[in-house]
Amino acid sequence: MKERILSASIGALGLVKHTTTLAGVLATSALVSGCGLSSITSGLGNSMFGGSSNDQVQVSAVTEEQLLSAAKADYTGTGPAGVGGGIAHGCPKFEVAASDNHVTIYEDGRIGDGLAIKHRGEITKTARECFIETGRVTVKYGFSGRVLLGPKGVSGPLTFPINVSVADAARAPVASDTLAVSVDVAADKPIGYFSAVKSITFNVAEGARPGEYQLQVAFDRTIPGAG
Repeated sequence: MKERILSASIGALGLVKHTTTLAGVLATSALVSGCGLSSITSGLGNSMFGGSSNDQVQVSAVTEEQLLSAAKADYTGTGPAGVGGGIAHGCPKFEVAASDNHVTIYEDGRIGDGLAIKHRGEITKTARECFIETGRVTVKYGFSGRVLLGPKGVSGPLTFPINVSVADAARAPVASDTLAVSVDVAADKPIGYFSAVKSITFNVAEGARPGEYQLQVAFDRTIPGAG
């Protein structure tokens, strides 16, 4: 018997200020429960600017368009208020890796110099839908975010490689996926938004539960100038 579970989780980065330098923001992730309905939720907290809030938006399914709208609403501060919850009926967790929810690209040899930032990518939203069968789980996962043009950035298309990993309860690797997101930025449009939705299927070990598994999405930091 095949069970379909729709749920979503959001990784929130907080507010980002774009001036002559870009300020880094720490992130937390909130998980939302649901059955038969997806929820896109965000919470702003633990930010260097202080303050906290939560936004919850009900959607019929996880789509790139909805995630993109959620990412833009996160930046503009719009969206209805709500509260996050826990794991949805054993659906595997989907989180933004704490240390890889953002990546800043610098000029060669100037990593860490705020005046040498070319651009910065941030993952601000995540969502998942679970399709659970005996011994196997398919997760339709999605994420969205933004790219900010830095003091040394140039106009044009930008591409960021992304890694997605699945681990079991012992945090041993089970499956992985790679993809890339692209945006266009310019001096008169210094913020670009991206979203992506894909699926990954993996086997559940005998005696294990789907909810014990965890998916993580992270920027690939092997690209030149990443800091």
